[in-house]
Order: sequence, then structure tokens, then C-alpha cells
Amino acid sequence: MPPPAARSSKQGIRAVAAEAGVSIASVSRALNNPNSVSAPLRIRIAEAVERVGYIPHAPARELSSRRSFTLGAIVPTIDNTMFARGIASLQKYLSSVGYMLFLTTSGYDLDVELQQARNLISRGVDGLVLRGDCHHEGLPKMLADYAIPFINVGVYRPDRPYPCVGADNEGAAHRAAMHLIELGHRKIGIVSALRRNNDRASARVAGFHRAFTENGIPIRSDWHVEVPYTLDDAREAARHLLSLRERPTGVVCGNDVIAYGVLLEAERSGFSVPRDLSVVGFDDLDWSRHLRPSLTTIQVPTGATWQRAGEYLVRRLAGEQTIMHHEVDYSLIVRESTAPPRLSKQQGK
Repeated sequence: MPPPAARSSKQGIRAVAAEAGVSIASVSRALNNPNSVSAPLRIRIAEAVERVGYIPHAPARELSSRRSFTLGAIVPTIDNTMFARGIASLQKYLSSVGYMLFLTTSGYDLDVELQQARNLISRGVDGLVLRGDCHHEGLPKMLADYAIPFINVGVYRPDRPYPCVGADNEGAAHRAAMHLIELGHRKIGIVSALRRNNDRASARVAGFHRAFTENGIPIRSDWHVEVPYTLDDAREAARHLLSLRERPTGVVCGNDVIAYGVLLEAERSGFSVPRDLSVVGFDDLDWSRHLRPSLTTIQVPTGATWQRAGEYLVRRLAGEQTIMHHEVDYSLIVRESTAPPRLSKQQGK
């Protein structure tokens, strides 16, 4: 006699098949390999599963298909709004194709990221979504040994042998700095994210520097502050820049949260944006268009980027042809926080 779990599983599948008006084989295919059935049929069976209240037996599915239909994602932190937005889009897409998402964080520590990858593999994930292309040297080898496909999200590195989807961070940052230069600014400060173990932050700083160098603008170490992604740290950085005897007339920021901190501190210190200080962000978070002044920033389609990462892995796991390197577009959104520098700019107030 089969064990209770097996009996209840078979009975459950029969009930779902009867509810949906399809064969047991169709239900099995929809549950074990969602891409093998049409979208309308998959939705019809999913609705029947919901009405019947059937919970597929995960170990049985894994034995029959050698897949768990789960993906893992390792992000540096969930404090960053961009990661939350991206994970939400990834989760929504995966749910629509019958996959589950496991989420862990690394705290920008490569050793922790490696351990989290081990943990996810031990729990049977079929693939991994990783942030950026800066990882422990042992991570790619481990994933290859266990035949776990992965994709780096948030970067575009066609020169690398690993799949990726993201914007050209250096090019986007170059465009942000060029906006201030085109307005006439020559004294430009930088408030960036911490660059250690963060190739996106490093690429953005490289883009700022390239714009400066191309236009004969000095790169001043006292006008560059690296901070964590918090308002408090960004405000402290702005306080430093605005207190200098010779201060910048414009500031380019590593992301929008940092830019918010610069805007807040400028106002608190009695400076007017953009009359006394122009500020450019990066990411175009929801608040950026609602602030007063609204924030000039670089827009990157975060939701679409993370969804594409999920699509890549799902298609790869289904044996379909995939594109290894995918570049997403960015654009400069000009709002109220930038303007030409005043001719009477002096050292400070």
C-alpha cells in the first residue's frame, strides 16, 4: 500500500483534474513543468488547484522532474528601495510561471554571499539571481560544479563570461555628470556609495571621473565622500561639502537616497537648490518626482531588469535559447534640482 502522502497526492491530482476538466497527465505537466503547457491551460489548472485547496508534494515533484521550481536571490541588503522594487518584480514574474523565490542578503560581504549561495543550493534551488559582478572567487566554480545557472543583475558586462542584465553604470553616471557640465558647472562634488565589494558604485564613480577628465575639471579628493545608502550618512556628507571654504556648485550622487540626504541637508543649512547647489541622483525612485524641488536623476527600469533576470533563468532551465548579456536603457530625467551656477558663487555662506 502506498504511503499516506502518496495516496493524498494522487487523490489531490484527480480532484484538480476533475475540477479543471482536464486529464491527470495535464495537471501533472502543469505542476511539474509549467512551460510545457499553454498559458490559458496553466491558469485554468492553477485556478482549479486554488479551488480544491491542493498542495503539490514538493519532494515528489523534485523526484519526477529533478527540479524544485525555486530560484534564489542574494542581494546586499533589503534597506535599499531599489532592491525591494526589483525583488517585487522578480517575485511577481516567477509566481506567474509557477516558481518560488528564496531571498537572502549578504551585507556586501563576499564570504557571506558565498555561504548564502551554499545554503540556497542545499535547499534545492534551480538557479540564482546575484547582484552585480563582484563575487567571491570560489562562487562561479561552486555554481558550475553543482550545475546551478545564475545571472548577474544590475550590470552590463559583455566582456565577462557570465550572464548579466543591467544598465551601463559608467555610461549612465557619465551622462549625469555631463548634465551639470553642460549647465556650466565646473566645481562638482561627488557623494557616492561605498565602493568596496560594489562594482556598480565603482563604475558610477568612474563615469563621473571620466566626464570631469574629458572636460578639464579637476578631480578633488576633498569633494568626494563615500557613504552607506542612508539619509543620515548622506546628510553628513553634504554637511561636510557645504562647510568647506571652497564648496562645489553641483553634486552628483550615487543613488537617489543619497541625493535626498544632500537635498535635505542643503535646505537645513540655508542653501537653496538649485540656486546655490545643483543635485543629480541616480535610479529615479518614486519620491524623486514628488520632492520639492523635484530631483534630476538617471532613470533605470529596475522592475523590467529584474524580471528579465528571472526570464533568463526560467528559459535556461527549460532548455530554451537565451541571450547571455542583455543591456537595458537608461535616461536622464531633468527636473527642478539642477540649474546653471550663479555667476556670483562664492566660497560659502
